[in-house]
Amino acid sequence: MTQAFGVLEFQLVLLRRMADFQPVLVERARSGLGVSVGEMRQVNAAWQRFVRAKGAPRGVARLVAVLGPQLSVHEQQTGDLICRLHHWPLPLWPGLRFEAVAGPDGGVWQEWLVRSPGEAPPPAPASGELAPWEYVVADLERLFPEVRHLPEDAPSRWTSQFAVPDGKGGTIRRRARFVHGLLQEAAPVD
Repeated sequence: MTQAFGVLEFQLVLLRRMADFQPVLVERARSGLGVSVGEMRQVNAAWQRFVRAKGAPRGVARLVAVLGPQLSVHEQQTGDLICRLHHWPLPLWPGLRFEAVAGPDGGVWQEWLVRSPGEAPPPAPASGELAPWEYVVADLERLFPEVRHLPEDAPSRWTSQFAVPDGKGGTIRRRARFVHGLLQEAAPVD
C-alpha cells in the first residue's frame, strides 16, 4: 500500500477509531476493503504524520486533497454565522456522506458522517436498542422526542442520551455513543 492518501486510506483512518467500540464490524470492513491489519496500522501512522506536518493542508483543503472535490457544498446559518457544509461520498457507507462544517474563516468546526439527502434512517425499535453503524447523530433527533447531547470526550466522538417509552407510562433513558458521527453502541443509562 502506498503512503498517498485517498478515499480508501481515509476510510481506514475512520475505521481505526471505530475499532475501540466495534472491532468485529471494523474487521469485516477492513477485510472487505482488501487491506491487512499491518497495512491499516501503516496508513494510520502515516495519517498522523500527514496531519501534523507543517506544510500539510488544513481544514477543508486537507479533505479536498485526500477525498477529491466535494460532492456538494451548502451554506447554512447557525445563529449569526454562516457556515458551509462540505460533503463527500464514502463507498464503505453508501447511504451516508462525510461532512465538514466550516466557519466563515474556513476553519473546520465539525467532521462526521451524516445521512445522505433523501435517505431516511431505519425505523427505531421501540426498545431503543439501536443497531451499530445504522444511525448517525441527527437520526436520534428525528426518531426520539427527548435527546440531549453530552460534552464530547474526544474530537471524533459524540455521546447523546435519549428516552424511549417503557410501556408502563414512563421512559427508559439510553446513552448512544458515536465515532465520526456513526453509532457504535446504545445502552441503558444506570
